Amino acid sequence: MRRLFLTAAVLAAAAGQALAADLPQPAPSPMRAPIPYIAPVFNWAGIYAGVNGGYGFGSSTWSDPANAAGGGSGNFHLNGGMIGGTLGVNFQANWFVVGVETDLDWQGEKGTSGVGNLFCAAPATAAGVTGLSCQTRSDWIGTARGRVGAAIDRLLFYATAGAAYGNVQAGLTSLPTQSTTRFGWSAGAGVEAAFSANWTAKFEYLYADLGHGANCNTLASCGFDPTGVANNSVKFTENMLRVGVNYKFNF
Repeated sequence: MRRLFLTAAVLAAAAGQALAADLPQPAPSPMRAPIPYIAPVFNWAGIYAGVNGGYGFGSSTWSDPANAAGGGSGNFHLNGGMIGGTLGVNFQANWFVVGVETDLDWQGEKGTSGVGNLFCAAPATAAGVTGLSCQTRSDWIGTARGRVGAAIDRLLFYATAGAAYGNVQAGLTSLPTQSTTRFGWSAGAGVEAAFSANWTAKFEYLYADLGHGANCNTLASCGFDPTGVANNSVKFTENMLRVGVNYKFNF
């Protein structure tokens, strides 16, 4: 009897293994690929403030159509360093960025005409002094501009245009200058890069034209005028190459 039961158990076990082998086997579970990390696209929207600095170079011309000495000083060059502050705000829709920006810079831009120019040298000769020349300088300049740009994540390429205003001083070297505040226009372009969530750095070029102004209304310090009434006009234009660092306050 025992032998009969053992035989039956062995047969049952063998039949179970054969049946299990005939059944479809479960598919192996696939390995899940790791989800790649996607860095968030930089958001340029927000109010920002910063500092900027660089170099300015431009030109000036003294002119007087009624002047018998030739009518003007001719064009002469100006140059000097600059440093100041920036304040602005950006709005962003997808890649399109638009905003407004204002800045105010101290600058030491100045230049003088050639001593041999009769228009500039004649007043000094009449006064018994030699070696003087026409001089134009500016101690500060500011702008208020719109900006339109295209953002490629952490890079922003932009164009800008708006108003410019600044100080223009004119006079013969070693004699008192006459100073006026001028208003004009400015335009330029630049590129800005974000190097953290809130900090950006930029490089830009700006052109500013403060136009013509009657800086010179005194014969002794503003060019030779045989009529005895100086009414010289002084032109001032400037090119600015600037770098800056801004901190962006998130909306």
